[in-house]
Amino acid sequence: MSVSHPVLEGRFVRLEPLASIHREALRAACAVDAEIWTALYPISMAGEHFDVWWERILRETTEGRLLAYLGVAGGEVVGCSLFFLDPPNRRVEIGNTYWRPEARGGGVNPEAKMLMLAHAFAPKGLYEAGALVVQFKVDAINARSRAAVAKLGAHLDGIVRHDRITWTGRVRDTCIFSILAEEWPMVRDKLEARLMALAAPGA
Repeated sequence: MSVSHPVLEGRFVRLEPLASIHREALRAACAVDAEIWTALYPISMAGEHFDVWWERILRETTEGRLLAYLGVAGGEVVGCSLFFLDPPNRRVEIGNTYWRPEARGGGVNPEAKMLMLAHAFAPKGLYEAGALVVQFKVDAINARSRAAVAKLGAHLDGIVRHDRITWTGRVRDTCIFSILAEEWPMVRDKLEARLMALAAPGA
């Protein structure tokens, strides 16, 4: 099934479809925070692990299993975020998100999420009739990400115990969050108000 993969642009971040020209800039961005991969991520995108991740992303994109976006802020590559696709069920997961440290805590992540959510839920956006639900999967020990997803307005559906083994061998419990299509307008309005406040002079 063909899905739409346009550039998504806001005040704080521009999301570009990941392409070969982005490889080295993203590699450099992922190397900025070497410790985060061991501490929190189920996979590593740093050092020698980056090329393995990159090739997998290209393969799964070709297979129609995901769409990858590169984040650009202030003219610099600051990270990435992916759509994991389930077209038959009109579901999508937003995940594999990484932002450089200086891009965390401001407008980049909430605006990237808003742009991706808007694209997912829009008719003839990600899917012909729009997504029914957008899901987020967060490591149970990642308090920052859990708080960020909850702040978006996502609902905690539950925690899957011993969900996966991370690349370091740690057994991870995973929090499952979701936003339904009928919940999106309220989530969107709150996100837009939050972003307007961040964009206000002196914010």
